[in-house]
Amino acid sequence: MTETAVDQFPQGQARSGYTLPVFACAAAIAALRYLRGERALATVALDLLNPDRQVEIPVEPGALIGSGQALGVTRSDPGDNLDLTRHTPIWARVEWGGDDQTEPIALLGGEGIGQITASGDPAIYGYARALFAHNLTKHLKPGEKLRITVILPEGRSLAARTSNAAFGVVEGLSLLGTSGLSAPLSAPGQLEAFRADLQSKVAQQDLVFCIGENGLDLAARMGINPDRLVKTANWMGPLLVEAGIQGVRSILLFGYHGKLIKLAGGIFHTHHHVADGRQEILTAYAAAVGVQETTLQTLLTAATAEAGLQVLRSVGQSDRVYQTIAERIDQRSAEYIQIHAERSVEVGTLLFDRDRQILVQSKNALALLESRLRL
Repeated sequence: MTETAVDQFPQGQARSGYTLPVFACAAAIAALRYLRGERALATVALDLLNPDRQVEIPVEPGALIGSGQALGVTRSDPGDNLDLTRHTPIWARVEWGGDDQTEPIALLGGEGIGQITASGDPAIYGYARALFAHNLTKHLKPGEKLRITVILPEGRSLAARTSNAAFGVVEGLSLLGTSGLSAPLSAPGQLEAFRADLQSKVAQQDLVFCIGENGLDLAARMGINPDRLVKTANWMGPLLVEAGIQGVRSILLFGYHGKLIKLAGGIFHTHHHVADGRQEILTAYAAAVGVQETTLQTLLTAATAEAGLQVLRSVGQSDRVYQTIAERIDQRSAEYIQIHAERSVEVGTLLFDRDRQILVQSKNALALLESRLRL
């Protein structure tokens, strides 16, 4: 039995959608039908893998575009989420693979798919590749091979409005994620799901808060017990309070400096639609430790927090400034919990940079990592 995103939530609750890999895969399935000369369909069925369910994805008219090539088209629907990819077109150009192709499915990045700067590879990650392999291979006859190029016509312009470059992806968007569902992370209903997840883990007493997938992935690689990991998205303030109410003993805030720096300025909902101020916060803390005025002026006009970090590194001041910021995040977060939950919780902060390298750890963070959090 298949389902759509609309079927998944009762009326009045936030509606989930699907991630970009799902729509790209659906476009490829539709293109394969054109390639075979089969009747066009309004929707295609595919298996999400994670979660284990089959869904129907709407597709738009495509076409044969040359000898042995076809184009499939979909549009992104992330559900009730503040997602800049909403309604963006997603194309898949599908052609038969040659004798030199070793795998049944060759997945390539076309225009609008970003490149990973460290390797030069297209920013198409494990879940997307597994999704394509599973769903396309079962449509192939023995000996057939496909060459699939995913194209995001608006990807390059949309990427300029994201922090992709801060994580080493340039010139487009990523086919990223570990699930086919695009949970409405910014919708109030999702906060309740995050609260429920936190409540299920309070027996651990010591938790690690990660805003997104980059933090969760790096924390796991560092050997932090996955049972302690709590995804917060941008709901940092409400979940800090919930942790206090639930009697959690300690929290390690684990995240990209360009997000968590907001907490040092007292901003506890980190979505950019609510508040920003990152450059101003960074400049203020740089001034507090005596950074020269000419550098402060450059910091204040830096395009991103990552650019500000590079400015501080160029004058040898990044360690001093960010250590001060990390310690202040500890203090302000603990005070926030005390004010709103009337509980005392130990807070530590670990910040990483665009290369997922640890930038700084507060004193509390070091102590927590050494004594309580690792496997």
